[in-house]
Amino acid sequence: MPKLMIKFEAAFIKEVKLDKPAFTLGRKPDNDIALDNAAVSGHHCKFYESGGTWFVEDLNSTNGTFVNGKKTLKAGLKQGDSVTIVKYSLLFTDESAAAKADAPLPQQKAKTAQGNIEVMENPADERKEFELTALSTYIGKSAQASIPYKAGGLFGGGPELAAVITMRPEGYYLNPIKEGYAKYNGGPLNEKVMLKDDDVIEVGSTRFRFFLKK
Repeated sequence: MPKLMIKFEAAFIKEVKLDKPAFTLGRKPDNDIALDNAAVSGHHCKFYESGGTWFVEDLNSTNGTFVNGKKTLKAGLKQGDSVTIVKYSLLFTDESAAAKADAPLPQQKAKTAQGNIEVMENPADERKEFELTALSTYIGKSAQASIPYKAGGLFGGGPELAAVITMRPEGYYLNPIKEGYAKYNGGPLNEKVMLKDDDVIEVGSTRFRFFLKK
């Protein structure tokens, strides 16, 4: 089922399942998705399904609607696309559609080598390796996360969902859910990156290594 992972600045807010043909988003409470922020227009944009594709359409908002950083009036959405509305980010995921689009033909070999995550330091449980077989694999502390991490710091805080790894035909992408919390090859993870063999991911005090099995 398609869904939106909504966050405000670096904080994850909620997940919205797109379980009906259309959703409106805006500041007013009569919207399907209400964002109580003065910079969000009363009826800012809408999400709707047409011909098997989900679209976002701006409703003449004051501050605009952006898809992957580009201002748009209307755009089709793909797995992993990010819709930005003022300081809100909405990550679009649609695993069922992506699975159908990416399924290899009967005599066609899959393009993507098997991705894996190895725990290098401070595991959160007894598991030391994770296969990335789902179209979206979350790193976090909640039940929705397939890869757990150990929170750092004196009080052991940290986001319920810190990052998500999405699988595409051309490879694997690492997407921040809370910008700057996770680290990628030593630097803060603030935007989507394509993973390469032996890339290092740090979340909290747990250190991971991404690698491909041919």
